[in-house]
Amino acid sequence: MHAADVLARAAAELALFAGVGFLLFGLNDLAVDLIYFARKLWRALTVYNRFPRAFASDLVSQGGEAGFIALFVPAWDEATVIAPMLRATLQRIDYPNYRIFVGHYRNDPATRAAIASVKDERIEPVLVTRDGPTTKADCLNHLYDALLANETEFARPAKAVVLHDAEDLVHPLEFALFDRLIGRAAMIQLPVVPLVDAGSRWIAGHYCDEFAEAHGKELVVREAIGAAVPLAGVGCAIAREPLAKLAAMHDGRPFAGTSLTEDYEMGLRIGSLGLKTMFVRIPAFPGSRAVVASRGHFPPTLGAAVRQKARWLGGIALSGWDRLGWSGGPGERWMRLRDRRGPLAALLLVAGYCAALLWSQLWLAEALGAPIEMRIGPVLALLLKVNAWLLAWRVLVRAAFTANAYGLEEGLLSIPRLFVGNLIAVLAAVRALFIYLGGKAPTWDKTQHVFPAEAAQ
Repeated sequence: MHAADVLARAAAELALFAGVGFLLFGLNDLAVDLIYFARKLWRALTVYNRFPRAFASDLVSQGGEAGFIALFVPAWDEATVIAPMLRATLQRIDYPNYRIFVGHYRNDPATRAAIASVKDERIEPVLVTRDGPTTKADCLNHLYDALLANETEFARPAKAVVLHDAEDLVHPLEFALFDRLIGRAAMIQLPVVPLVDAGSRWIAGHYCDEFAEAHGKELVVREAIGAAVPLAGVGCAIAREPLAKLAAMHDGRPFAGTSLTEDYEMGLRIGSLGLKTMFVRIPAFPGSRAVVASRGHFPPTLGAAVRQKARWLGGIALSGWDRLGWSGGPGERWMRLRDRRGPLAALLLVAGYCAALLWSQLWLAEALGAPIEMRIGPVLALLLKVNAWLLAWRVLVRAAFTANAYGLEEGLLSIPRLFVGNLIAVLAAVRALFIYLGGKAPTWDKTQHVFPAEAAQ
């Protein structure tokens, strides 16, 4: 067998492996799309014909006593962003009854000084009495202890605990909306809207595409089929009672201290208690398309994006499999399967790109007159055609959701940014696998953050 024949056979085998995997993934994604659009059509024909559309401003203006909201902000090495974030939050939040608990470490004096520079009685710095970084969940557990002490001192139980990161731009109506809705669910997640970074249209920009689809469609479908809504760690509220119940079940530590993705796990753990988890996507004001959401900048460099994605992938697909298993009904198991497909998806991407590279070289050699006869079997040819149509649909859906959130230009840019996302996914999967197999205790593998300049000013 000639070398060209060997390469052609290798390309065909790689393409078959990748093609079958992409077919299964594509049909899986298509099922989610069909559920989303069917639900959207049904609500348009039934719900919105009988009831007016809701707006956050209408809900929060209905009055009632404002419950006490505790905002948890864990911080490690956040000296550059924590002070402007706190000032902006204090200025923006239109809510009378809240307190911000900010965690910091004893070996991080710069962050401690930045927190202290914001003089406001609603801010409570919380010292983690050991060297950081530990894990974000460990810092959150220290904040929970501080909340317990505050509740005891002032005889004022919290209605809900809200989570945000040190670089987040908090929506002015967020707390009031949580106060109105938290009684209807044990946990509420708002959309996360990455800010467009003019200096990183490709790396940071691919987060815009992914969150536009995930928080515009995916979480809507999860809730519709009865699966638990995972927390994003920002723009979310947890009712006080289920948080206390989780603490009682885990030695006073409601957040999974050894997890890399404690936020994701929190949503699933609350759902496993039989409690309702809710994703709320609601416009802020009549006549406005902007929804109440958590906004912020995402990593602008390849290395930072890979580290962040590796933490997400490792915590959800690898460690999450070990920690959470496969409990729940059919909808829950289906969503967990989708959550954990990242490593396999990365392997399929590598196989597909390798097959394409080999075929391109063989076709080039044939075009230049080499004695090579390129042939693709009928089964593989049909598989490639079906996958091409599924890919075209996937690209169209992604572009539509991005354009809806950010405008036509970003929607069009989302098409080439798919390749950027694929590269980051592959590199993140490799990093996550090495971390997972290394067996080291998890630590807070965070990236450097930037607070929106317009908000800081």
